[in-house]
Amino acid sequence: MKHVGNNLRNKIYNKYESMKNEKNLLILIAIIFSFLSISAQEENKSKFSIIGNGGIGYGIVKNDSEPNYNLNTNSGELLINYNFSENFGIATGIGLNLLTGNGFNSLGEFYHERNYIKIPLLLSISGELNEKIEFFSSIGFYSQNIVGDNYHYLSSKIENNFEGWNFGGQIGLGILFNFKNKMKFGFAFNGQSDFSKFKSRNSSGIVDKQKMKNLNTLGIIFKFEL
Repeated sequence: MKHVGNNLRNKIYNKYESMKNEKNLLILIAIIFSFLSISAQEENKSKFSIIGNGGIGYGIVKNDSEPNYNLNTNSGELLINYNFSENFGIATGIGLNLLTGNGFNSLGEFYHERNYIKIPLLLSISGELNEKIEFFSSIGFYSQNIVGDNYHYLSSKIENNFEGWNFGGQIGLGILFNFKNKMKFGFAFNGQSDFSKFKSRNSSGIVDKQKMKNLNTLGIIFKFEL
């Protein structure tokens, strides 16, 4: 009887161990399939996207010698973004700033029009807040060139008073909502400030150096995944 009891216990134990091993194997298979599924989704997700934004705002023209003044801006930017990881990427492209406003200097009161073309190089940071909302932010540097510069005085007009290239730093933050497959729209804030200064031409009538400070805009943003 004792021998029969031992055999029964051994059979039950072996059966239990076999079921336990099968259960562990099923769990391991499920984990492997889950990992492969996630990896496939990440591989299928494009690393490239096109990001555009536009907005309105204002900034401060800071002069070395003449009085400072404010300019309103209408700005736009078109970027190509490459994600080198899940949340981080590199973006570059082209931007345009159209500036207008009133001021005065030693020659009198004027209405100022200035246009910039900007080339940014940015570190981008993005992530999903939930299934329908995503954030996108960027920080980096830019170089920009004056492509139009007109000072309208009461009885005269001075063109291309300042010229050349300068560089500065910028930051952006946007909230995006799912619109269609691979397409998202939302709202954005962008800010930039020049590090270096533009110099006036010797024949312009004003000898000075200036840069834009705290050029901030609010507007819209879109993202299209390639």
